[in-house]
Order: sequence, then C-alpha cells, then structure tokens
Amino acid sequence: MYDNAIVVDGLNVSNWDSPAVYKNLGASGVTAINATIATWEGFGETLDHIAKWPERFLEYGDVVVQARSVEDIHRAKREGKVGVILGFQNASPIENDLARLSIFYELGVRIIQLTYHERNLLGNGCYERHDEGVSSFGVDAIREMNKLGILIDLSHVGERTTLDTIEISEKAVACTHANAKSYFDQKRNKADEALRALAAKGGVIGATCILTFLKDGTDSTIDSYVDAIDHMVQMIGIDHVGFGTDYTQDQPESFWRYIGSQQGTKYPASFTAPDANYHEMIMYPKGLETTDKLPALADALDRRGYKDPDVDKILGGNWMRLFKEVWKSA
Repeated sequence: MYDNAIVVDGLNVSNWDSPAVYKNLGASGVTAINATIATWEGFGETLDHIAKWPERFLEYGDVVVQARSVEDIHRAKREGKVGVILGFQNASPIENDLARLSIFYELGVRIIQLTYHERNLLGNGCYERHDEGVSSFGVDAIREMNKLGILIDLSHVGERTTLDTIEISEKAVACTHANAKSYFDQKRNKADEALRALAAKGGVIGATCILTFLKDGTDSTIDSYVDAIDHMVQMIGIDHVGFGTDYTQDQPESFWRYIGSQQGTKYPASFTAPDANYHEMIMYPKGLETTDKLPALADALDRRGYKDPDVDKILGGNWMRLFKEVWKSA
C-alpha cells in the first residue's frame, strides 16, 4: 500500500544542510514534503535561503527535486524522488509589501503560514496575548495568495485569526501540522470550531507527531499518533485529514533558540520553556522517530481498521486534492 501511494508530509523543518536528512528522505518512500525555509526571517534573509536550494537540488539530485506543481509531485513519484515544496512558517518574509508574494511565487514558494506564534502585520499567532483577527493588510494578503495560487497555512495561527482567514479566503486553506484541541488541550492545537470550518471550506489538516501535541506525551507510540489522526477523521471526515510530521532532524541548538525567540530576536519568548534543551529532547513517538520510519504509519492505520482507499487519502491523497484546487492560478 505505502509503496504505491503518493505520500505527502505536510511539514518538515529539518536541517537542510545535513547530508543525513537527505539520506533518510531517500529511504522514506515519501513523495513530497512541505520544506520550511523561513520562520522569523525578513525579505533579504529569505532570498538568501532560497538561493541555496538550486545547489542542493544538484548535490542531492538523486533524492530530491523541486515541486512547483501537482505534476511535479507525480513526476517525483515516477522517478522515485522526493518533491520539495518550498514553504514559509510565517508571512514575515514579505514584510510590508504584497508585491513580494508574486516574487516568492515565481521562485517556487507554494505554502505560506499566515503567522508564527506571535503577531505580525497580517494577524495574530496562537501564543499572542490577544487575537483581534486578520488585519486589513492581512485581508489583502489572503486575496493575493488566493490569486497567485499559494496555499495558506494556519497551524500556528490564533483562533480568531484562523476563523477570519477561513471566512475571507476564496480558496480552501490548510493546517499543515497540528492536532485537535479536543483530543489534547494544547494551545497550538486547533479548536473544533476551526477544524469544522476548515473542512466545510474543503481544507486539510496534517496531524503532527511532535510529542508536545500528543496526549501520551513522552510515552507516545505510533499508535498514539494514529489516535490523534483518528480523532480528527471522526470529527471532520476522512477527506480532510493528512499528516504533517514537523520533523526537525539534525537541527542545532541555535535553531531552537531562534524559533523560540520573541519575533526571532529576544530569547526566550513567552511560549518557550527557558530551561528546556530542545535539541537534546526526544521529539517523536516510538516507531516514528525519523523520516525513514514513515512506512510504519501505513501499517498502523491498517491495524486501526482503515481500508486502503482511506489510508491513501491520509498518506497524501487529501493533500494532492487540495494542492490541485489551490495551486491552479485564478
């Protein structure tokens, strides 16, 4: 089942300079990943990050290829490679200029998260003190992303801003890496109201397997992860759930300090445990520690009683349907 499926990981934020990351990707059987290339960065820094990818596609060309379209993902499957979708976990790279969205689109960026943890010019993050919803600038940004064919991600976005975005967007949106708050009450997990609204609009949520967002915490196994998936399938339907691991393979301590900083500069932010050594912590369930273990997810879903067509949807079919709907330019 797994070998024949198109397998899409909704979020991977590994260290893209690590050869071991590409080795594991090559052994994973994954067809495509949403690869994070920006979190707090501004315009110039993000361009520098993008500029490194052509060399990576050459150096690791036997493993990865850039994916700008659904057809590129199908081609990656035929060639036995991993399609890399360039994505942002924050809209900070556009700064205050909507014209930069089209620049990033032309460079291959296909997924942009509206906010990351805190407030930006578009709206509010899930850890912000207050959430007044999407700003006027954010409304225009949403409309421009719809026009270009950029998928909007709401994983780290505040509740009011999430609901606003779903209402404002003319196209379906995603939560690439989150779970349901009714399954496990963690601040970054998504409220049932938001998930139902997302599904009603045709969107998809990718269940994350980071232990912080799983009910069993450090005792989590791959079956615990399936619990999180199953909870959302029962709530919003099989057509709206995928997976988004949020793998962080080989990320150094500096990465964790950066993403755990207020607006990327002041460490620690209010949402960060200052004494935690994140780079040394066990982050993922037993049996799903690294990308190359992902084939076990199909087996776990099968044990839970999911039939092959439904396993196919969770592994990547739902993401592919959403990409086809959103990436087609208006």
